[in-house]
Amino acid sequence: MKKLLLGIVIAAGLIACEGDRGPQGPPGQDGLTIIGQTYEYENVDFTYEPAANLYSRLLEVPSEIEVLESDAILVYRLEVVSGDNGPIETWSLIPQNFFLPQGTMQYVYNHTAADVELLIDGNFDLSTLDAGFTTNQVFRFVVVPSDFAKDPKINIETYDELEKAVLCLLYTSPSPR
Repeated sequence: MKKLLLGIVIAAGLIACEGDRGPQGPPGQDGLTIIGQTYEYENVDFTYEPAANLYSRLLEVPSEIEVLESDAILVYRLEVVSGDNGPIETWSLIPQNFFLPQGTMQYVYNHTAADVELLIDGNFDLSTLDAGFTTNQVFRFVVVPSDFAKDPKINIETYDELEKAVLCLLYTSPSPR
């Protein structure tokens, strides 16, 4: 059923594309890059900043990872939960909120092409936050290429328009990866 639905979505996207297929790209060029890159940081410890009442940690993007200014970076935090057959690793997309007896705290982030700043923010005195939230954390970073969004002919105002644009680019790209 999922394959049938995917086929219908792709077919609908291809039918909705306007114009002729573009010219073949230059030899040796891969065309549109649509596959993101992923990297992880383990054993992340946050530093408490009393003046701002938050925790922070600045992590550089590894040199082997190419991030363009137009790319998006998604951040996931590892959580290990108990399962019937032992521990299970789960990944939670940030921002992630926790409702604690003291109040609410959340993991948030911001990024540039060179680094990602992880923050723990909250509405109570975070110096009292359990070390389980601030030490030995594992984060996964997913770089999502979005340089195609610079094209003024592509409407990214709504998710439906963005989806149609991506499908059209996949169809017309000389050699998508």
